Amino acid sequence: MTGHARRLLLIEDDAAFARTLARSFERRGYAVDTVPGQEELQALLATGCTHTHAVVDLKLAGGSSGLACVKMLHEHAPDMVIVVLTGYASIATAVEAIKLGARHYLAKPSNTDDIEAAFERAGGDTDVALGQRQSSIKTLEWEHIHEALAAADFNISEAARQLGMHRRTLARKLEKRRVK
Repeated sequence: MTGHARRLLLIEDDAAFARTLARSFERRGYAVDTVPGQEELQALLATGCTHTHAVVDLKLAGGSSGLACVKMLHEHAPDMVIVVLTGYASIATAVEAIKLGARHYLAKPSNTDDIEAAFERAGGDTDVALGQRQSSIKTLEWEHIHEALAAADFNISEAARQLGMHRRTLARKLEKRRVK
């Protein structure tokens, strides 16, 4: 894969989505490597390979967090342009992703155009429209739950303990909001 100026690392546990996204980026001139999770990412980084861009799914198989992958990537290559892509968007995880080194955070569904545009945007946008509505109680609850999940590294039992609720209750709430 030498000779490519743009090397993309895709961290996505949904194999069909990963293949589709990889093909789309390859048609745009990227050399693409795909790994399904954190362990495979560690093994790939240990080989010394370098990438210019990365797309990281927030929620990976086995309940592991893409935030750990963002941190690992940023420590490995601080200049890498990292975009987090998720069906489980929340303010808490967006803030943490940016703090850990991601350039942007996109909610699914997002396509290759959206992701490539996020790669290009280096700064914030002061003209972004401010929401006219206050957050609903359900939205605030979801963000609080997601904040606890992120703090517990997506361990449902630990998050339930932090929230003071039964693990099965939390699991049911998460199933209702499933976006993926």
